Amino acid sequence: MSLVPTVRCRRIETSIAFYTQLLDFEDVDEGDIEDPGLRVLRRHGDLLFLSSHRGDGVFGQAIAVLVDDVDEIVRKLLTRGLKVPEDRRSPVHEGPVDQTWGTREFYVDDLDGNTVRFIQGLRAGQSP
Repeated sequence: MSLVPTVRCRRIETSIAFYTQLLDFEDVDEGDIEDPGLRVLRRHGDLLFLSSHRGDGVFGQAIAVLVDDVDEIVRKLLTRGLKVPEDRRSPVHEGPVDQTWGTREFYVDDLDGNTVRFIQGLRAGQSP
């Protein structure tokens, strides 16, 4: 069985650019990009759906991306121009944070307020 999260977006083309150019997802769909629309993205073999269809998810959700080296991800995103807001209340947006439950995490908000959580140290089937 495989679960694929659906991330709601306002403009599919803008969201595809954010996820592919900044976060290393690959757009596996072909054809026109239209709103409302649904696109399938892939990152290291895992799938993610982007949807601008009304009713497909809510804005402000969080998805987890399990990685081997969260610090490497942060360095790569900063070199690509990721701007980290200085007024964020959550320290995890400011840089990788070692959580008390044994993971190292960094969060990135997309343009629609959804949060992508890069998590190191958590493996499939393991609870935080």
